[in-house]
Parts: sequence; structure tokens; C-alpha cells
Amino acid sequence: MLLKPHSHVQVFEGAEDNLPDRDALRAALAIRQLAEGLTADDLLLVLISGGGSALLPAPIPPVTLEEKQTLTRLLAARGATIQELNTIRKALSQLKGGGLAQAAYPAQVVSLILSDVVGDPVEVIASGPTVASSHSVQDCLHIVNRYGLRAALPRSVKTVLSRADSDPHGPHSCGHVLNVIIGSNVLALAEAQRQAEALGYQAVVLSAAMQGDVKSMAQFYGLLAHVARTRLTPSMAGASVEEDAQLHELAADLQIPDLQLEEALETMARGRGPVCLLAGGEPTVQLQGSGRGGRNQELALRVGAELRRWPLGQIDVLFLSGGTDGQDGPTEAAGAWVTPELASQAAAEGLDMATFLAHNDSHTFFCRLQGGAHLLHTGMTGTNVMDTHLLFLRPR
Repeated sequence: MLLKPHSHVQVFEGAEDNLPDRDALRAALAIRQLAEGLTADDLLLVLISGGGSALLPAPIPPVTLEEKQTLTRLLAARGATIQELNTIRKALSQLKGGGLAQAAYPAQVVSLILSDVVGDPVEVIASGPTVASSHSVQDCLHIVNRYGLRAALPRSVKTVLSRADSDPHGPHSCGHVLNVIIGSNVLALAEAQRQAEALGYQAVVLSAAMQGDVKSMAQFYGLLAHVARTRLTPSMAGASVEEDAQLHELAADLQIPDLQLEEALETMARGRGPVCLLAGGEPTVQLQGSGRGGRNQELALRVGAELRRWPLGQIDVLFLSGGTDGQDGPTEAAGAWVTPELASQAAAEGLDMATFLAHNDSHTFFCRLQGGAHLLHTGMTGTNVMDTHLLFLRPR
């Protein structure tokens, strides 16, 4: 960033590869010092986005950054969820879990938040530096016990937890804070819906909380395209009762809390024009190989494989999955798009889709297919509100 001479803006860089490091620690301590110097006449404006947790590491002494990182890695390796990891991080941090807001008291604090978490829970985004933690020491001990790490806790961690357990003031509040979500997947999908409608599509947002295994999600989108065909082209043979039931069963397995599946199917049954179904969230990929890719390209490739399984008749289908930050995994692409012809296109170029999927090598596949024509390149967008999925359906 280029700053003017004598600028009051200070820029700290750190957390390379989204991992807390010494540079990020130096920045976090500078932020804490600034916050602690504020008075009741001051306003602290905080801008929060995904990645903020790694950018704001400030372990409570005597815990060191290395000890906190080691404990986090051990928990992650044993299958701890992101919510469990954040519970531990907040308990050992000076700034997470409302610590930054507490440091700024009695100043008023306004946090403008870009959400990269399904459901937009402000206490989870960047580990909630301006949101009081609702977890106790017992919650932390329960987590480390669950994963068999009680004996492995460093003495420093035990010291910090025992201090918190005996704090006569109890957990602090954040009554002087206003937290506002200014960007989220819900907002991104709403704008995408408006743009699709302006282009003549009947547009329905399925959900902004798409989660679960990428294989199951691909099966859902593939079967949804097939069932949608019968709604858009009633003269064609309809989907069987079993296929309708299978679609709803897949949706139930994904446990999507706000899925508007019935609304989408009814919309297609009422109209005969082109349809755009929109969704967002973050599927999970079980890594099996050492290939190159990201969850959006993997999802697109798997949906392409699913589309060949179902007869789609007189309907054009296109599925696109992209990351709103413009980068899907460690690649320069934001995602990829596919059509039912993907399998035949791949076979014509000697590309075996199953082999690339087995090695989680979706980016290499799309780079080789038609010279990378199916890759989505947007450049870095400067924001991140998770992923977006678009399913376009157009009767011929």
C-alpha cells in the first residue's frame, strides 16, 4: 500500500498463508496498545473479515504463540471442529472473544463485518474480537478431554485457564459495541438474483448455508437438474416418484437449514422460461490425493460427472461454482463452470475425470480441458463472503 508522507495510517503485514506469525503478533500488540489508550470521548472503528483470526494473534502470557499454534494443530489433527478451535483460541487470547472491545472500554466501538461463515455468527467471524465469548473454562477442558489432550497441555495454558476460572469479575460484556454485518453470502446472492432477473431469468435463491461433503452436494445438484427438467418441459417424461424422493433425501442428508427446494420446483412448474437457481456456502472436500484445486473446481467437476448420469432432454444446463474472493484454493482461478457435455469433451481429449477426482486434481483437469476455457477468472475481489453456486436451466 502506498501512503502519503506523514500519513497517520500504519500498515502491518503478516499471517502469510493465513497462519499467525511474529509479524501478525507485532501488529496485534500495536492494535491492543492503541485500543487501551482510548477514552470515553473516542470511537473505535473496527473492520473485520475472514482471516482476521490469523491476523490478530495475541496469546495471554505466559502462553507463547508457538504453544498456542501447537495446541491448535493437535486439536485440528484429531478432528476438532472450527467452533471448538475458536473456543480454545478465544480462551487463550488477549483480543479474541471480545478482548479487543474490552481493551477499548470506555470508548464506543463500531465493528463493520464481512462474514465468511455460514449463518453469519458474529462471535465466530475472526474469532469475535468485539463479541463477548459465551464459553467457559469448563467448555475448553471438555474439548481437550474429548480429544485426549489434557495431559499434553503446556503449563502456561493450564495457568491461563486457572486464572480465568477464578476471575471474580466473571466474563466481560460488550455493551459499548455495535456489531454490523455489511457483507455476507446472503447479500451477495440477493444481488446476483437481481442481476439474473434483469437478464430475463426466473431466479430463486436455494440457500446461503450450503454445507457438507462435496460428493453429496454434487449428487444433489445433478439430480436437481434432472428433476427440474420435468418441471420446465412437461411434455417430456416426468421424474419418477423415486427420483423426487431421492432428491429430498439428499437435501435432508446435507442438513441445509433454509433450503428453498419446494419454492424452486414450484417456480419452474409455473413458468416456462429460463431459470437460475442460486446458492452459497462452503462444501468440504476430503483430501485423498496431492493434486491441485479448490472446493469450487472440485464441486464443478463432480457436478459435471453427475450431469451425464441423468437424461436432460430438451433443456440446456450450465453449473458454475466460484469463490467470492476470486481465488479457489492455491490456484489463480475463482472456480469453474460445466455442462452435461463435459464428460464427452474430456473423453475427446483423453482426460479421465475419475482419475483427476481421485487425486483432488480438478485445477489440472480444467487447465488441460479446451485450454482452460471452463475456468472462471475474476482476479482477486478484495472480499470474501464464501462461495456461490449457479445452476442455469433453459428449455430449448
